[in-house]
Amino acid sequence: MAVSLLANEVSDLCIGKPAVRSLPLSAAAGELAAALRRVARSGASACVAVTGPARAVAGRVGLADVLCFLCTEPDALARPAAALAKPVSALLPKDGAGEVRRVDPRSSILEALDAILSGAQVLAVPLRAGGRKKQLAGGAAAGGDFCWLTQEDLVRYFLNSIGLFYHVAARSVSSLGLVRTNYLSVRPGESALSAVPLIRRAVTSETAVAVVTEDGHLVGEISPALLAACDETAAAAIATLSVADLMAYVDYFGSPPEHILRAIKAGLKDKGLDAMLDLIEDETLSSFSSLSASSSSDEESGRTQLRRPSSGSYGRRSAEEPVVCSPTSSLVAVMVQALAHRVNYVWVLDEDDDCRLAGIVTFADVLRVFREQLQ
Repeated sequence: MAVSLLANEVSDLCIGKPAVRSLPLSAAAGELAAALRRVARSGASACVAVTGPARAVAGRVGLADVLCFLCTEPDALARPAAALAKPVSALLPKDGAGEVRRVDPRSSILEALDAILSGAQVLAVPLRAGGRKKQLAGGAAAGGDFCWLTQEDLVRYFLNSIGLFYHVAARSVSSLGLVRTNYLSVRPGESALSAVPLIRRAVTSETAVAVVTEDGHLVGEISPALLAACDETAAAAIATLSVADLMAYVDYFGSPPEHILRAIKAGLKDKGLDAMLDLIEDETLSSFSSLSASSSSDEESGRTQLRRPSSGSYGRRSAEEPVVCSPTSSLVAVMVQALAHRVNYVWVLDEDDDCRLAGIVTFADVLRVFREQLQ
């Protein structure tokens, strides 16, 4: 089984993947925020690579990293323009968490799996033209382009061969010991600013922060993927709102309920964060002007268009409920569920305990099951 399954190379999992967008370590944080907005509009992965000399990959950053930086960097909220002028290198974790590891395209699937399970958050794979048969000189694409190989890619790979793992595929996640009880959580009424350290940990662990009531019920989550639908001005919401209101703000990003907008502005005034308040108002005016110009253009051309807002656009996003399962859900069912919703984790609700939150199943732990089966 292991021989046939692991015969493929890492490059075979990267066929059709686009090259990663990257910025140098010296680029400004504001430049990164602008690049992330462009990435979000294109529908691509909401992260960009940070590269050093000779395009060595120093890290991977997303909008959640920018927001955490603005909310924790001294005086960043008071002077957002100055903070966004700092180099991207200031956003990278100092403890090496969320490591990006470069692997050779000819590496085996097992080597890639071991790299992920030994702490790499994502793998950077140099692109090769045409897979293993047609490759450029040196085995890499022109210009040193590379793509990401993620936990999701590996889980999808094993799901495609799930018949070889029939003896564990139908077992429940609880019987396999996959339900972690040490998940990240916060109460709805707590300050969103107090949750920033947890959001940082969610970024590096590829999970989310559960929003749980006092009696243990899951009412929502704060995830890096949902924050990616915003822009850098969401730091003002994090600095002033409760966790519950932050969830509403993210869900309605671009046109939040009036009471939430008033709460943000009042909070900024109370804290003397006038520069951040000015930044929000400037962005609001800019967005309104952009939408008005687009509308006028449609009218002038005689084409009235209805637009369904997408992630990161103005207007309400479609609400996304946390993905949940039962302790008795099978391994394969949880894999399919997570892949269908493009998340690296599934929350576990205990039906025998009034559907209270019992834990979390992560892709990292799912991959450990397959690694053990390949021993």
